[in-house]
Amino acid sequence: MFFDPLYFVYIAPALLLAFLAQMWISAAYRRGQAHPAAMSGYAAARQILDAAHLQNVEIEPVPGHLSDHYDSRDKVLRLSDDVYHGRNLAAVGIAAHEAGHAIQDSVGYAPLIVRNLAVPIANFGSNFSMILLVLGFIFAQHYLILAGIILFSAFVVFQIVNLPVEFNASSRAKALLVDYGIVPQDEMGTVRSILWAAALTYVAATLQSILTLLYYITRMRDR
Repeated sequence: MFFDPLYFVYIAPALLLAFLAQMWISAAYRRGQAHPAAMSGYAAARQILDAAHLQNVEIEPVPGHLSDHYDSRDKVLRLSDDVYHGRNLAAVGIAAHEAGHAIQDSVGYAPLIVRNLAVPIANFGSNFSMILLVLGFIFAQHYLILAGIILFSAFVVFQIVNLPVEFNASSRAKALLVDYGIVPQDEMGTVRSILWAAALTYVAATLQSILTLLYYITRMRDR
């Protein structure tokens, strides 16, 4: 199953999109780093959070490249070192995006609530479905294949629900950066490019999961 050429035919569009998105985000991130900003990523995120009355949300540096994320359980915004300390458009753009997730959490943004509730199910479905699918195809057990497909579908739903969460966080970030005077309007083109490229990586991942699901369904019907 894992070396079936048909699988790569199915997911080829997603792989191409992922490659283009990675090229775009790498180029956009380099351009953003070359443009100085009035403050660091940490300061931009702190200003946005404080203006939203989210002084309780901490901001911590974390190792890694583009490892930035918001932890809704601990109410902590974690920024990679380059973003936390960086005084450039790339840093403030990414920091504002993550602050956008914290604001979503504070206002009860429905897709974020659904996404957070789906995380345990999606993780279980992504991991355990592979076991069921492998066993199902090896031993030609239709019910195991079907169970694996159902579990993997939970992961696909999670990926789909995650898209509006990411796009909305980027929309909030772009508006707040201008509203608070962190980035002048005439310099927002670089920030938009970074955020759009980042969003495209989520689209590519979602597309790959959908096409993979279609592949599994096709293989089950062919047996």
